[in-house]
Amino acid sequence: MAGPSTQRHYTAPCPGCGAPVEFRSAQSTCAVCGYCHSTVVRSGEVLSRVGRMAELFEDHSPLQLFATGKWQGTTFTLIGRMQLRGEEGGWAEWNAFLDDGSRATLGEDNGTYVFTQPLELKGELLPTPEQMGLGASVQLAGRSWSVAAYLRAHLAAAEGELPKLPPLGQEFLVAELRSDDGQVLSIDYGSKEPLVEFGRSVQLEDLQLKGLKDDSVKQETGRQFDCPHCGAPVQVQLETTKSCTCGHCHSLIDLTRGIGAEMVSSTQDALGATCQFEGVPWQVVGFQHRMGQEPGDDEQFGWEEYLLYNQQKGFTFLVDASDGWSLVRPATGAAKVSGINASYLGASYVRTSGYKAETTYVAGEFYWPVARGQRTENVDYAAAKGNGLLSSEKSGREITWSYGNRLASSAVAAAFGLQDKADQFKRDEVGPFVAAKGVGCGTILLLVVVLFIILFLLSRCASSGGGGSYTRSSGGSFGGYSSGGSHK
Repeated sequence: MAGPSTQRHYTAPCPGCGAPVEFRSAQSTCAVCGYCHSTVVRSGEVLSRVGRMAELFEDHSPLQLFATGKWQGTTFTLIGRMQLRGEEGGWAEWNAFLDDGSRATLGEDNGTYVFTQPLELKGELLPTPEQMGLGASVQLAGRSWSVAAYLRAHLAAAEGELPKLPPLGQEFLVAELRSDDGQVLSIDYGSKEPLVEFGRSVQLEDLQLKGLKDDSVKQETGRQFDCPHCGAPVQVQLETTKSCTCGHCHSLIDLTRGIGAEMVSSTQDALGATCQFEGVPWQVVGFQHRMGQEPGDDEQFGWEEYLLYNQQKGFTFLVDASDGWSLVRPATGAAKVSGINASYLGASYVRTSGYKAETTYVAGEFYWPVARGQRTENVDYAAAKGNGLLSSEKSGREITWSYGNRLASSAVAAAFGLQDKADQFKRDEVGPFVAAKGVGCGTILLLVVVLFIILFLLSRCASSGGGGSYTRSSGGSFGGYSSGGSHK
């Protein structure tokens, strides 16, 4: 798509192979040749080759080069992509060229998206990397932020034209700050002058995107490889999967280094089903059982989490605790905490518990590298009014927040089309409940759903430990890069 009339495209032959390399944006300083993968740097109207870019890891994203959309009424085109890897996973950043001549970044991670634009901090000093302690409060751009992530990352691959291009494989520091109104501010310390971008989470349909990959590509049967433990064929259905289980030997396989790379496994089990929440269908792609223990308490309590996936909505969690069901999702922002009180997106919450959590059982596919024995520090909050829930988890170099609502057991039964088996979903619920709007009977095969319930009941009996008599204001598990920020 052509830019504004004052914006002139520039095309020159690739210094590596002679194929045409086009620059649509005047702000693009480098590009990757689509033919020979040469990394090309632009100086005025002269192109020079500085190396060869690694091949992209195919992540089956619905996005692709030259897809177009709208942001606040202005049309943009995706003209480049960087694939980045951090200490616990990877994400993609798409370079968006707007028709007004400006640029933006569409960050893509775990089925979630954040749209950010460069931010100029007039007269403000950026905090140094040493000041970026996890959970620290930072004042920037006229508001308060919480440091949600501080990590080392490196460029794994790139395509198209880009405003910057860090050296391939060379680590740089990235910090992600979040606010209690869902905003994100990212700081890239990879250049002499740190790069700052500001934005918020978006849904693909809100961007009115056109030119996405064909539905046939989105709905392909998935990737297949041999299990490193037993050699049986393993098929991966989701583009965002970071780990999965082998259906033959029940090994848990780490995919963070890509299919074909060395893969790590440990023995586990698997399950799956289909349901409907919030008016859209979801596939149950992962399951984990977790145990928690509060400080000074000798007893433990257990709960289960079902990872749900929808092509347009991304991921959410159906949480089953002894005090009832809840549906929760990753939060783009970070709650504002004062003592036992917290606020997020204008809602008020009160702290209910703080505890250490550990994953004890895993099955299915996950968007982060999950394993038995993973530990987090959790804090749960309940809404001052209504059935809202809020939770934080601290693990490694990231603090993640999740929020959602309690669900009546009857609403969960209806979501699986099993109203006649509603008794099997009953818990020690804290009412009153209102069924979520749009919850209805999913069109599913009864045999698959019955198998799902059997596996669900067996997993509770096999791994619930001492959890039967304890309650938890469940907030979900979002360990590993879950928030979908521009650098996450």
